[in-house]
Amino acid sequence: KIRADHEKALEEAKEKLKKSRDEIQAEIQTEKSKVVQELKKKDSRPLPPVPLPNLIGINSGEPADPDIREKRNKIKEMMKHAWDNYRQYGWGHNELKPIARKGHSTNIFGNSQMGATIVDALDTLYIMGLHDEFREGQEWIDKNLDFSVNSEVSVFEVNIRFIGGLLAAYYLSGQEIFKIKAVQLAGKLLPAFNTPTGIPWAMVNLKSGVGRNWGWASAGSSILAEFGTLHMEFVHLSYLTGDPVYYNKVMHIRKLLQKMDRPNGLYPNYLNPRTGRWGQHHTSVGGLGDSFYEYLLKAWLMSEKTDTEARKMYDDAIEAIEKHLIRKSNGGLTFIGEWKNGHLERKMGHLTCFAGGMFALGADGSRDDKAGHYLQLGAEIAHTCHESYDRTTLKLGPEAFKFDGGVEAVAVRQNEKYYILRPEVIETYWYMWRFTHDPKYRQWGWEATQAIDKYCRVSGGFSGVKDVYSSSPAYDDVQQSFFLAETLKYLYLLFSSDDLLPLDNWVFNTEAHPLPVLH
Repeated sequence: KIRADHEKALEEAKEKLKKSRDEIQAEIQTEKSKVVQELKKKDSRPLPPVPLPNLIGINSGEPADPDIREKRNKIKEMMKHAWDNYRQYGWGHNELKPIARKGHSTNIFGNSQMGATIVDALDTLYIMGLHDEFREGQEWIDKNLDFSVNSEVSVFEVNIRFIGGLLAAYYLSGQEIFKIKAVQLAGKLLPAFNTPTGIPWAMVNLKSGVGRNWGWASAGSSILAEFGTLHMEFVHLSYLTGDPVYYNKVMHIRKLLQKMDRPNGLYPNYLNPRTGRWGQHHTSVGGLGDSFYEYLLKAWLMSEKTDTEARKMYDDAIEAIEKHLIRKSNGGLTFIGEWKNGHLERKMGHLTCFAGGMFALGADGSRDDKAGHYLQLGAEIAHTCHESYDRTTLKLGPEAFKFDGGVEAVAVRQNEKYYILRPEVIETYWYMWRFTHDPKYRQWGWEATQAIDKYCRVSGGFSGVKDVYSSSPAYDDVQQSFFLAETLKYLYLLFSSDDLLPLDNWVFNTEAHPLPVLH
């Protein structure tokens, strides 16, 4: 059969070569247009009408106290400064270089201008009542957001920033264009799941559908926080399209993880998508691990607490984390270390600071009446992370900080002293505020707001800084899209009343995009 096929191919090639160059070009053109027409047909299938979930608390949240209102207005002004400068100097680019005043992009978005800041910022603009800006963003998305580009993107980043951002914008505004674009993009991510195990590749080419993993990841592995942070968005995609393919992809990942052996009950950060075996045994609640745990809890919350399997996986995981990774320093600070090759590294990353909020969010519904315990644990993590801010010159936290010997909550290595406008500490302040109403969380949030405004604000936007222990730090000249999506949104919510996006009705994805609870 193989020989016959071979012969046939050779015959066809000979036939082709007899034709003139122009004839061949014409045939190629015809084939191409046929493919394009087919794709158009496939893309334009109308989505089924689905009832919108009952959406509660999507505007106002105006605080009664005039002092709080003034602080909230200041945060809104900072959002406007960030947006207006992006609008002027970086429009359509993924991010802004506020000092060079031009567009910026990183490899997570591939090499194309996909307007990441626009998509990421939409829901923040909406809840702040910046409706003219929201409309500008919507118009750009309608006319220019195109996913059929020859570009290799991070499946995880595109899911949390683009699909999450588009879905949240759709639910908040009811504008169909956001739903249509989210579904188009999701279709482009699906080829990443074509692996022997169904664990997706880290990157996929939006045009060709070819996937691969990051070169630096352990032995060609996929990363726990990447393939484990798809659930919320994919469940919503199945809800909105009536197509179970998205739901099935994420449930398949969950089933596979449930069957696997876990060293010390901990999930390693690396899993090989070809063999289905763990890579090196490195476990973290910071980068590489973080949002996997968050999405187990949030899968349960988003299902109106009916997805008990997710809740059980969350409870089991945090029990192991508490046993093996959470420690108290000599100075009495509770921190979450990282498990590396059989020992605990006494270092905590800024990214790990989100866990305070997660413990508080998961307190209600925890095992053995331990709600009080987890709320307390959340408060302790919030306190530790506040210390990491307070012990710097700028009152902004470093990327990572140690708990060794005499050094506590302080960065030791030069390459860990930067602050890139990250949201995790403020995120935890906000969750702690919602659950306790302890005024210190607003006070800490205001300290951070003032420090960002003083040290990160430049005339062309906001920039990260390279050394939080220096009184005149160098800028990194990047205005991250998550600064508009997360940092400013969590600050704004911290100074709003609780009826703006109430947590009983909304679950925030890991890029702070609110998605409604699905009844």
